[in-house]
Amino acid sequence: MVGTGVGAVTAGRTLACYHHARGECRSCTWLPRPYEQQLSEKERACRALLAPWPGIRWEPAVEGGLGGFRNKAKLAVGGAPDAPTLGILDPAGQGVDLRDCALHDPRLVAAADPLAELVVRAQVTPYDVVQRRGELKHLLVTVAPDGGLLVRFVLRSEEAVTRIRKHLPWLLARLPEARVVSVNLQPDPKAVLEGPREIVLTDEASLRVQVNDLDLHLLPQSFFQTNTAVAAALYRQVADWVDEVAPGSVWDLYCGVGGFALHVAAPGRRVVGVEVSEAAVESARRSAADHRLSADFVAADAVSWVAETVASAGPVADLVVVNPPRRGIGPRLARLLEKSRAEHVVYSSCNAVTLARDLEAMPSLRPARARLLDMFPHTAHYEAVVLLERASRPR
Repeated sequence: MVGTGVGAVTAGRTLACYHHARGECRSCTWLPRPYEQQLSEKERACRALLAPWPGIRWEPAVEGGLGGFRNKAKLAVGGAPDAPTLGILDPAGQGVDLRDCALHDPRLVAAADPLAELVVRAQVTPYDVVQRRGELKHLLVTVAPDGGLLVRFVLRSEEAVTRIRKHLPWLLARLPEARVVSVNLQPDPKAVLEGPREIVLTDEASLRVQVNDLDLHLLPQSFFQTNTAVAAALYRQVADWVDEVAPGSVWDLYCGVGGFALHVAAPGRRVVGVEVSEAAVESARRSAADHRLSADFVAADAVSWVAETVASAGPVADLVVVNPPRRGIGPRLARLLEKSRAEHVVYSSCNAVTLARDLEAMPSLRPARARLLDMFPHTAHYEAVVLLERASRPR
């Protein structure tokens, strides 16, 4: 292992990192600030954005942890086949080794050396972004609470697949926690993390991730929040609000692997999850079948699906959960929800700026409850979840 970047917690609840101190990595822009200050500043910023809606009942913020909280390592591969670096690329395109990143779950840190050795054994050439040569662009590694790993090699072509497959038995013996190993093909020379084609090399194709009382299936291209503990708290909060409201039907839009939908599924309640990623929908269906939960999942664009459902005079859910990407739900979906008969909306947002913008487009739905969850410590980012109540009937 290169160095020991995992820093100790010091007085004032800060996290020391020699990579940051040496200027090798500045991804954690708020790292020098005491954690209490980080959380306070995030709460202040979030409350200021939602200040136009007075009377919100705020729940206590959920802390994200000082270190070891990230369940996924996105490691850019640099260097040479006999000496790869796993971490980031500097402005000149040279590899900076961060396999001991202090934010990563310790089990991700422990997996980095065997994965680097596999690159050497299989002689997989790291991709050179400047010369546009080489094969291995990224290693994407996800860890489940029980220690199981999902390992993905992001390659430019199939040139190295046979060699990786040949050395897979060695990797599984050296790293038995690797439950799922796959190759993702991303041939384009642009800043896109992964491509559409996945080649699964192991018998198992999905990683089970226990969140609260549920086992969620993660297929290689499924999205899941990077902080498992905070994601669990988020799901519990939304489930509590939904149970208080007791809707007969729920739509979970941008549902991912079905975390919200599966947590709110209950006898007598119709739950439908909508997600554009077919891999995520397949993951959600497997989890629902495992737990014998009554929830349907649709692979479709959430906005188009709602528009088509409303246009066909289909039933509109009593409560709608939305968990969009940073761009928010946008004006079209905001208008559809504003004009719908839904009595409640739960909006989970990773960008409170677009959350506030979307709320302005839904004046009939007013925020009643809110909570900040620090999904991304040591950065300015956070998750905010808001329960909206219908204040007036749509015209």
